[in-house]
Amino acid sequence: MNYSLLIAAYLDYLIGDPWGWLHPVQVMGWAIDRSTKIALKYCTSPHSRRLAGVLLCWGTILGTGGVSWLVIYACQWLHPSVGIAVQSIALASCFAGKSLRQAAEDVLMAIASEDLDLARSKLQMYVGRDTDKLTIPEINRAILETVTENAIDGVMAPLFYAIVGMFIPLVGAVPLAMAYKAASTLDSMVGYRREPYADIGWCSAKSEDIITWLPCRLAVLSLSLISGKPLTVWRLCWRDASQDLSPNSGWSECSYAAALGVQVGGINYYQGQIQSKPLLGDDLQPITSAIIQQALNLTRNNFLLWLGVTTIYSLCSTFLSR
Repeated sequence: MNYSLLIAAYLDYLIGDPWGWLHPVQVMGWAIDRSTKIALKYCTSPHSRRLAGVLLCWGTILGTGGVSWLVIYACQWLHPSVGIAVQSIALASCFAGKSLRQAAEDVLMAIASEDLDLARSKLQMYVGRDTDKLTIPEINRAILETVTENAIDGVMAPLFYAIVGMFIPLVGAVPLAMAYKAASTLDSMVGYRREPYADIGWCSAKSEDIITWLPCRLAVLSLSLISGKPLTVWRLCWRDASQDLSPNSGWSECSYAAALGVQVGGINYYQGQIQSKPLLGDDLQPITSAIIQQALNLTRNNFLLWLGVTTIYSLCSTFLSR
């Protein structure tokens, strides 16, 4: 068994993403930003921008996976221990479990200290909506929506592709996990319907939706089981999740809302413009700091469940193959 995945999970739990360290996503972001600016400058028609978007999308995804594979291969060639160390660090950078928890708790601490302005300013670092006039219930909803949406693309989907990569000969966990992070980064940077990204970002948005679809549904399934409310979670997801424009974030947010007995969605403001999101889940109780902590714990338990099942399966396979 390759222990890099276990070490990576432990590193993310202990350290997360150290402040000030260069992160692979920063490198991806720099490359995407440079490529996008060049494409927007020289591609002026919708057709050419769409073609450039395809090249940008899959060039970045395949390029990231390929470079990751080469780096891991070179490190393993130097020494197996070097390979394991680099794989573990690279995989840990793909998981955002601790970072997501720290971001949520950072805002919750400001609320607990009754400093509403500080809570709004801290929240602004993590969300796209306007925060300057949000009340405490609205801040709590924003935190929960951010936590539950990013639970998939920041935690469970990278783990899914790392696990898949582990069992594909000559590929490995890191290249697939890194390739997924590239797709997620592309979507967050250019996957918008507004100009100038409407044409150049369409492929990135669609591709990320497609490759996140399966890990999202599997994460909802396992979440429904560990929450102890499988029927409730699936009933409310079937009822509400499809109303969201995103085929994945609606399912993710709704599954947590159903498991926790709260409702998310509603009116938000972005740069002064009103935007209404569908209501997901039943409003059985208010969203509080305790509810947000429960959501964070559900994500951690879901992650550990997948990790545990993978470890047991891998150990059994190794034992039986002897």
